[in-house]
Amino acid sequence: MPIKNLAKHEQPREKLIGKGAVNLRDAELMAILLGTGIEGRDVFAVARDILNKFPTKKLLSLDYNTLSKIKGIGPAKACLLLAAFELTKRAIEHEDNNLPTISCAKDAVAQLQELRAAKKEHFAVLYLNARNQLIHKETISIGTLNANLVHPREVFYPAVEHLAASIIVAHNHPSGGVEPSAADIDLTRRLKDAGRLMGIELRDHLVITKDGFKEI
Repeated sequence: MPIKNLAKHEQPREKLIGKGAVNLRDAELMAILLGTGIEGRDVFAVARDILNKFPTKKLLSLDYNTLSKIKGIGPAKACLLLAAFELTKRAIEHEDNNLPTISCAKDAVAQLQELRAAKKEHFAVLYLNARNQLIHKETISIGTLNANLVHPREVFYPAVEHLAASIIVAHNHPSGGVEPSAADIDLTRRLKDAGRLMGIELRDHLVITKDGFKEI
């Protein structure tokens, strides 16, 4: 539907102001950047054409020659889009430079110090990007003193949400024993299998105690 036929509050700019950019669809965001369409093609149609041809993950790699050849994008709009894409890339690079890198098990344990003193069994996950940088940490479950139930879907849902490339899982043994149980080993296997299907690697499963840790 052309923008002019939409209710005022549903038009992209007004929707962005009222609800925030995060609540706009990709085509609506692209329409705001484009500003106008071309004769016979409204801005939504042009925006959808671009996104159908170039998925959002590929937009940041486009150059001027590629953009300026797209019907509906002239030199001015190509420059506007390239400037927006470059600012986005710089913001991502700056953010990445401030993220902790997890290169080994000790690095992971350093991000999970709260598990050492926990009185109940906690199951936590570190979500990493393709550079092995920590992009998200989440406690999936808090169990009893000696038992904890975890399902793969609860572990991998945040991985999909945060576009993680790999994960490291960990849980504590409040009893102080560092040896993994049969249930721990079985869970590790199930998580590896699930991760293999989803293309998200399980890098490690750590058992953490007050005085040490062990990789399963």
